[in-house]
Amino acid sequence: MLMKKAIPQKHGGKRPGAGRPATGKAPMMSLRMPPALTEAVDKWAFRQVDRPFRSEAIRRLVEAGLANTPSKGRSRSKKAASSDK
Repeated sequence: MLMKKAIPQKHGGKRPGAGRPATGKAPMMSLRMPPALTEAVDKWAFRQVDRPFRSEAIRRLVEAGLANTPSKGRSRSKKAASSDK
């Protein structure tokens, strides 16, 4: 006796418009921060007029830090240099 082939499904899988819409095109990054640093970021965000979410606050702080960095690079702090010894 011959068995019939299964009928292919007409639903499921990737289809146009399926899934959550993209929130941006930039690569997603994740990081771990100690609780004290997370709290400092949250306090900084709270003091801003528009009270950004944590991710936006981190973006702004990184941009501000990069804007204040000398073009030739930054020398390492004394603390970082002493921990290598």
